[in-house]
Amino acid sequence: MTVHGTWEPAPAARWEDAFLSGNGHHGALVFGDPNDDRVIVTHHSLVRPNGSEHARPPRLAAELPTLQDRLLAGETTAAESFTDGRPLQWVQPFHPAFAIRLSRPPGDTHGYRRHLDFTTGEATAVSADWTSSVFVSRADDVIVQRVTSPGPALDIRLDHHLPGAPAALGVGHGAVLTPEGALLSLRARYPGSERAYTGVTFVVVTGGTSTLVPPGVRVTGAASVLLVTRVRRHTGELDVLEGGRTLRDLLPDTESPYDALLDRHLPLHRTAYERVTLDLGGDPAERALPGSELLKRTRGTALPERLFAAGRYHLLSGSGLRPPRLVGLWTGDWDTAWSGAFTTNANLNLQTASAAAAALPEVTEALARLIDHQLPDWRDNARAIFGTGGVVAPAHTDGESGHAYHFSREYPLHLWTAGADWLLKPLVDHDETRGAPDPRTAAALAEVARFYEDFLTRTDDNGRLVVVPSYSPENRPANASWGTVNAAMDLSAARHALHTAAAYHPEHADRWRALASKLPPHRINDDGALAEWAHPGLADTYDHRHLSHLYGVWPLDEINPYDTPDLAEAAHRALQLRGAENDSAHGHLHHALVAARLRDGERVADALGRVLDGDFFHDSLMSAHYPNRDVYNADAAHALPAVLIEMLVQSTPDRLVLLPALPPTCPSGELRGVRTRFGATIDLCWTPEEATAVIRPTRTVRVDLIRTSTGARPLDLVAGEDHVLAPGTW
Repeated sequence: MTVHGTWEPAPAARWEDAFLSGNGHHGALVFGDPNDDRVIVTHHSLVRPNGSEHARPPRLAAELPTLQDRLLAGETTAAESFTDGRPLQWVQPFHPAFAIRLSRPPGDTHGYRRHLDFTTGEATAVSADWTSSVFVSRADDVIVQRVTSPGPALDIRLDHHLPGAPAALGVGHGAVLTPEGALLSLRARYPGSERAYTGVTFVVVTGGTSTLVPPGVRVTGAASVLLVTRVRRHTGELDVLEGGRTLRDLLPDTESPYDALLDRHLPLHRTAYERVTLDLGGDPAERALPGSELLKRTRGTALPERLFAAGRYHLLSGSGLRPPRLVGLWTGDWDTAWSGAFTTNANLNLQTASAAAAALPEVTEALARLIDHQLPDWRDNARAIFGTGGVVAPAHTDGESGHAYHFSREYPLHLWTAGADWLLKPLVDHDETRGAPDPRTAAALAEVARFYEDFLTRTDDNGRLVVVPSYSPENRPANASWGTVNAAMDLSAARHALHTAAAYHPEHADRWRALASKLPPHRINDDGALAEWAHPGLADTYDHRHLSHLYGVWPLDEINPYDTPDLAEAAHRALQLRGAENDSAHGHLHHALVAARLRDGERVADALGRVLDGDFFHDSLMSAHYPNRDVYNADAAHALPAVLIEMLVQSTPDRLVLLPALPPTCPSGELRGVRTRFGATIDLCWTPEEATAVIRPTRTVRVDLIRTSTGARPLDLVAGEDHVLAPGTW
């Protein structure tokens, strides 16, 4: 087995261990059980109405000046009353649609094996007398399953009985035989709502007969069975027969429609997956292990190799209609933690961190689509809460509403103003990588700048602008409440947004840069650390999972060892002092990303080790939020590739840093195809003695090449001409 897949010697017993396939719209969790197989179907659009679909941001703008006066006067708890009194309201929860169930009399399971091919997206299970393969087509937006040698009888049905499914869910089944095949349907209407979703499965039988056995169909004497499934959310009625005809018409008129459908899918999936690869020289014996066994070999390099490959695979598979949720695109339970939503004050941002460098514009496009769709709601947030123009992003969203209504006293997320800048950062990176601005990104940045023009009106005794109220997710000062003044993250985000918007809009550049120049500098506290709040007198709280105050280090380039060494040293001290609080996976990997920017390879290795040793990964190689596989969550799975890239290659539009934070655990390897923000791809090979890099620029540019923290030299690159950095020359 290469690093580009994983396998297990037994079917999945838990949905968390089911192999995953997806096209960014539909998802499939594949158990691979020869006698009672299940494929759980998900779709990004499936969120359960809970009343929050009608929620709006609190109308607090009229009270804002008073709050600002009180906070600036030193009332440390003033922001706790800046609310309209509503209770905490969760966004609409993400949930599974149903399971495709395939049951047959017990057969010969000798030689059983299930495997997942990252290059194709196929989850295949094989035993002595049965084979099943499943993939989710990027070309045709359907879930495709083929079962060969299904046995003397195979019962197929769509089953909504999944954990947490509402008892009052209105469910109707349909089963029809047509000359071309059987048509199964399941319609589910949410309690107290006109909204519904319908799944349709078209079943084509080769060499056998089909009989209706409500609510499904029984296939007897078949050589193979093909199932094609699609889910649609809707209100009112949906024409199931028309949906079935649409699925039937997708099937090519060939001897093997499964292979033909797969051939249409592969150019879209395989091309994207194979753009970037990582080889850490893993032990061949460890590479051959099933994932469940490899996860126990945390000291070798075969495990991070496979997790890198799996992370890019899952990130690609979960991105399309939306970027990945807290659970990616997959869940087998209606009761998803934190509504299975998009949390934008760390989690979504960490999951999409590798999109530009790891050459996955599909992920960036999904994020851009989410932002563009929600901009009208972001405008509502700015007007209602702050009385400004422009936009303010929410910290939590179901993917539909972008209104900021999820907040409480302990989590005053409606006070957070840095979200739009962080969400737009991957889109800016993507534009830099390809060398052309996206009009959507340019328009959104202009609206962020307009917000800051209206919002940044208060000044301190030195005439510096003050961000008030200000919030550092999800921490509080040791001597004050959560809502306060001049959080380091808010300062960095405002500066970055204004300067970036100026670069996209030269006609406003002078005004926006002048505004940014009036913001206060970061503060270094008595411990020599970058303070989480720049406002004097606010004491740091170190033991926390979030590293919001180090936003200027990562993902921004504001603080780095080359241009701002003193601030970088203070940021490094802040990182040293930071605790792990509840051992959330996102906290450890965020720590590793910051450490990589600060050239601390040993700290990167330690943070990665805490995740690898903490039993964070299921057999599916999807991750958990807490150690011991507690709470299914995609943060670690999707963020880990970003960490491995950042420790090997970092770039800005005018700088290339190679091997900045190589940990001792990765003495040699090859990283191929990684993208840079100055418009080049890089193949990097290294050993303990030497390193070689091949740079393939798409545009002519001069950058600073940095290999050590003390030295840099100019590197002139010419579009279309490979530039080789041979051992001993850099």
